[in-house]
Amino acid sequence: MRTIRRRSLFAVAVSGLLALAACGGGQPGASDGSGPPKSGGTLKVSFWPDNPTFSCIDPFQVYWIESRSIIRNFADSLTDQDPETGKIVPWLAESWEISKDGRTYTFKLKDGVTFANGKKLDARAVADNAAGWIATVKATNGAAFGSSYVQGLTGAKVVDPLTVAFQLSKPNSSFLQATSTTNLAITDPAEFQLAPADRCAGKGVVGSGLFALDHYTAKVETVLTRRAGYSWGSELSENRGEARLDKVVFDYVAEDSVRTGNLVSGATDIAWPRNPFSPQDEQLITKSGSTVEKRPLPGVAYTLFSNTDPGRPLADPQVRKALSKAIDRKTYATTIFGPGYPVVQGPFDSTTPYFEPQAEKLAYDPAGARQLLDAAGWTPGAGGIRFKNGAELKIDYPVTSAVPGGELLQAQLKQVGINLVLRPLTPAQQATYTKTGDYDLTSTYFTRADPGALQFILNPDVANSKGLANRAAPAATVTQVKALFAKAIEASEPAPAYAELQDFLVDQGVTIPLFERVQKAGIGKKVHGFAFTSESFLKLNDVWKD
Repeated sequence: MRTIRRRSLFAVAVSGLLALAACGGGQPGASDGSGPPKSGGTLKVSFWPDNPTFSCIDPFQVYWIESRSIIRNFADSLTDQDPETGKIVPWLAESWEISKDGRTYTFKLKDGVTFANGKKLDARAVADNAAGWIATVKATNGAAFGSSYVQGLTGAKVVDPLTVAFQLSKPNSSFLQATSTTNLAITDPAEFQLAPADRCAGKGVVGSGLFALDHYTAKVETVLTRRAGYSWGSELSENRGEARLDKVVFDYVAEDSVRTGNLVSGATDIAWPRNPFSPQDEQLITKSGSTVEKRPLPGVAYTLFSNTDPGRPLADPQVRKALSKAIDRKTYATTIFGPGYPVVQGPFDSTTPYFEPQAEKLAYDPAGARQLLDAAGWTPGAGGIRFKNGAELKIDYPVTSAVPGGELLQAQLKQVGINLVLRPLTPAQQATYTKTGDYDLTSTYFTRADPGALQFILNPDVANSKGLANRAAPAATVTQVKALFAKAIEASEPAPAYAELQDFLVDQGVTIPLFERVQKAGIGKKVHGFAFTSESFLKLNDVWKD
């Protein structure tokens, strides 16, 4: 079995950050001083509101983090990924082989696995899932989030009842990690006979997890119930058998203060915010006897991307680099998210495999920013804002209410003479502005425990937003970015290529990281055995309640 090796630097970075974040590490109740784990009871979890425009619970289609966190607990995957090391380990598959040309992945499945409806999960079911994924890509014109996980997949064939071989048109070193994700979770293939919209509503969606999907009522609640006879959890769980909880109820709460209040009062057991708790809310939670667990979300950090179309101010790499140097990321992190919040160190969050810190290059350097702007011909005018050929150095930054810290970023850039204009977007504009190019600066991220995630922002061939990808860098730079992605994805050992890619992105000002994305969770004092998955989702295998 060939496995993907991880750089020791990644392991050191992750363990250090987890220690900084005081992550509980998912230790079960037997080791946290609360006595032997108990069975039974209902766990109540309050999430950020459901997706208002694309509510979905189908594993292959959905991108909403909260939905993927729920899916992780009712639909298993072929492999699992260690949150601390990034290592891929067996789950539904007990072993695998990768062909020398990197185009065939053969998985030997565990025997005796069933879906929640009693059907066998065998090689035919897995091969039919592969066919269903490919059909869904076509049916949704590539809009299904899982499309980015099956790049190059042409199908799968049954070798024997417990052996299945996936065929790729070209090497893809990210594919093994993809098999550990919720988006490639294995479901009863009968679901693929239904329309994608019906599957999003939960119709026909049946996994093989330790819980079964009881029902999904979009924007209202999702309920999971314990499965009898479950016995194939991955080695990353102490409890590899039946869930200790009888039921899990997820609801959707818009106000952070209400979510926190419900946790403190005991009305809910876990409060799961989209953005980190405010320092005030975190203090309320800990004072009540509850705890706050935290872990950086892997994948692309919260990053600013430029519109480099000709005539735009950020088409000049000197201006992009100056903008990056003008950002005081440490002050931003502690002001917006509170003392001790980690400072972003590169294009990826620190829990991403092959992460290489770029902290020195991202250091706050307003003097350097001014020098770059001077050299580019932008001179200070009235009020300190810079001008060139009579035009103001004005950067149009469309924002939504979910974008944190816009005013602070605006104030920081003003110190070097950049006028950042925050333009609130209507819901209609949110769906169109990157397509039309009506912006100078935008921001986005991508959650996946693999650095290949960034290509779905920057590589126009596979990007989820072609408009953003085509404008994020000049054509010659895009060609170099694509070549570096190809070099990493097709390599048996991709670490050097990913290190080169991260250097290049920062050096060219293609990515301007703003902050590390950290998932926090408020855990009630009756809850034990909490753990994060490698994607910083909720893992319920070891969870129980007093």
